[in-house]
Amino acid sequence: MGIAALILGIVCVVLCWIPVWNWVGIALGVIGIILGALGMSKAKKTGKGKGVATAGLVLSIIGVAIAAIAWLACFACAAAA
Repeated sequence: MGIAALILGIVCVVLCWIPVWNWVGIALGVIGIILGALGMSKAKKTGKGKGVATAGLVLSIIGVAIAAIAWLACFACAAAA
């Protein structure tokens, strides 16, 4: 689950900069956060893959935050016009 969270986190960070695909980045980021949290809990039991799960979780959180800020900024600019 950690590798899936890492891949989704990377895709989320890439897509959060593209305005048309911003909402897809948010959706993938939320899924990445869930998988990263599940991967970290599994890593506590088995002792493997904690770094990959942590990296996926962090990238997903950063991607969702950037995408949400960009989305809100677009709506604020459109409302001000």
